[in-house]
Amino acid sequence: METIRLKIDNIEVEAPKGSTILEAARLANIEIPTLCFLKEINEIGACRICVVELKNGRIVASCVFPAEDGMEVFTKSPRILEYRKKTLQLLLSNHRRECLSCVRSGHCELQELCQQMGVDDEKFYDGITNEYEIDASAPHMIRDNSKCILCRRCIAVCEKNQAVGVIGANERGFKTFVGSAFDMGLGDTSCISCGQCISVCPVGALYEKDFTDKVFAEIADPDKFVVVQTAPAVRAGLGEEFGYPIGTDVEGKMAAALRRLGFDKVFDTDFSADLTIMEEGTEFIHRVQNGGVLPMITSCSPGWIKYCEYYYPEFIPNLSSCKSPQQMFGAVTKTYLAEKLGIDKEKIVCVSVMPCTAKKFEIGRDDQAAAGVPDVDISITTRELARMIRKARINFQTLPEEGFDDPLGESTGAGVIFGATGGVMEAALRTVAEVLEKKSFDDVDYHAVRGTEGVKEATLNIAGIDVNIAVASGTANAKKVLEMVKSGEKNYHFIEIMACPGGCVNGGGQPQQPGYIRNTVDIKALRAKALYDNDAAKTYRKSHENPSIKKIYDEYFGEPGSEKAHHILHTSYVARKINDYNF
Repeated sequence: METIRLKIDNIEVEAPKGSTILEAARLANIEIPTLCFLKEINEIGACRICVVELKNGRIVASCVFPAEDGMEVFTKSPRILEYRKKTLQLLLSNHRRECLSCVRSGHCELQELCQQMGVDDEKFYDGITNEYEIDASAPHMIRDNSKCILCRRCIAVCEKNQAVGVIGANERGFKTFVGSAFDMGLGDTSCISCGQCISVCPVGALYEKDFTDKVFAEIADPDKFVVVQTAPAVRAGLGEEFGYPIGTDVEGKMAAALRRLGFDKVFDTDFSADLTIMEEGTEFIHRVQNGGVLPMITSCSPGWIKYCEYYYPEFIPNLSSCKSPQQMFGAVTKTYLAEKLGIDKEKIVCVSVMPCTAKKFEIGRDDQAAAGVPDVDISITTRELARMIRKARINFQTLPEEGFDDPLGESTGAGVIFGATGGVMEAALRTVAEVLEKKSFDDVDYHAVRGTEGVKEATLNIAGIDVNIAVASGTANAKKVLEMVKSGEKNYHFIEIMACPGGCVNGGGQPQQPGYIRNTVDIKALRAKALYDNDAAKTYRKSHENPSIKKIYDEYFGEPGSEKAHHILHTSYVARKINDYNF
C-alpha cells in the first residue's frame, strides 16, 4: 500500500495515499470536530466545522480535502478556533434554542460543540429567522425544521442506505430547508417509517412521537392490566442510555426496571420470535413441498413490509403471512393469556418496547386485531423507555438482575438473535433443518448468514435439497436483491430482509450515537455480538425446543399452521400508492 507523510499539528503522520486530512488526523489520534460528515454516506463538507488551516494559510474542509505528501496542517490554530466558533454562532442564529426542553438536550452534537468552543454570546441572534410549522403527519415521528442545521445527514441516509429518498433540500440560500417534494407532509409520502433519519440527526430536528405519558397513564389506571414486551435488540442498546459500553447486554436490569415502572407483567418478545419461527418455518416447508410461491421473504420488519408494499408490490405474494413477533405477542396476549388469566381482553393494555420506529406504524395496520381489539396498544422505542426510567428516578445501574414473567417470558437463543441481520434466517434454519432431516443437530451456528454485510448469500443442503438463501439489511440492499430476483440472475428459496442496516440492533428507535462514534465504531456489530453471546449462553437454542412454545401449541393452537394459528398469528398486505398526485 502506497503511503504519504505529512505533519498535522507538528506531529508526523503516515497515511494511505488517497486519505483525506480528516482520515489522516484520526490515524494520529487527532480528533477534528465534524457535524455533517458520515463516512461513506455524507461526505460533502457542508457544515464547515471540520475546517483546518494549511501552512500556506488556506482554510479547507478536512473531511473532503485530500492529504498530500509533505503537507503541513493545523487543526486548532487561533484562526481555526475562531472560525469554528463563528460558524456555530451563525448556525444558532437560525436555530430555535430550546435546549432545556429539547429531546436531545445533553446529547446534542451542536450543543456539545458550542460548549467546547465557548459559544456564550448572542452576536448574531437578532437577525431574521425562518419560521416553520412542525410536521407531525407521519405516524412515527416529528420534523421540526426550526432546529434543523442543514447537515443533510437525513437526506443521505434516506437515499443511500434506504433507497427511499422522500426528503431533500428545498429552496435555495437562506430559505433552504429539508422537506419532501412539493412540500408534502412526511405522512403523505412513501416514507417507510424506518427512522434512520432520526438516528443520524445531530440535533433535535427529528424525533419519534413520544407515548411515554400515555404508558404512565395506563399503568396508573386500576382498571387496566398492563403488560410489556421487550424486543431482542433493546437489551443490546438500552445500556448505552445509562453509561454502559456499546454492546452491553442489560437484559436483567431492563426487566427489573420495567417491573419498577409498574407493569403488571414483564414479558419478552423473544417468546413470540420463537412462535414466529414455528409458523414461518412451517409455512416455508409447505411452500417448498407443495409448489408455493418462492422465494419466501420474511415479514418481521414493518419498515421492509412498507417498502415492499410501496416499491415492489409484485413481491407481496412472496411475503410470509406471519405477523411480526411484536404483533404475534399482542395477539397471544389478548387471546391465550387473557383466557388463561381470566382477564377481559378489553382491560389488557399491551405495550411493546422496540428498537424500531416503524412499529408505531405497524400497530395501526389493518388485519392486526386477532381478538377484535388491537393486538398491540402502544409501541415505544428504546429511547422512550430510557426516558421513562429517568423520569421515574430509577437508578438503572444499581438495579438487580431479574428475569421475565411466565408464561410469555421463556425464549430460546433462536429468539434473541432475531435482532441481528441474519438472525431470523438462522433461527428458521435451526428448526427447518431438524424438521426436514427428522433428527437433532448439536451444531446450530449458521455462520454463513452472520455478519453486518448488506447482502449475504449461501446454499445449504437440507434433507437432500439445495436451499438457496439470501439476507439483506437496509432497504437499498433489499432493492439489489429483489432486482436480481426479478431479472432471473438469482434463484433464491428463502430471503430475510430487515429495513435497517445491520438489523434491529441498528433500528431507528435505538440510542443515538454522535457522528464521531458512528464514523469510527461498528455499532451494529457490537450490539449484535451481545445477542449472539446471549444465544450461546441459553439452555435452549432452537425455537421448537422452547417448553412454553410446546405448551401453547398443546393447550391452544394445536399445531403450527393450524386454522386457529392462522386466524390469530397471520396477516395480510396491501399494495400502496406512492402518492395520489399525477404529474
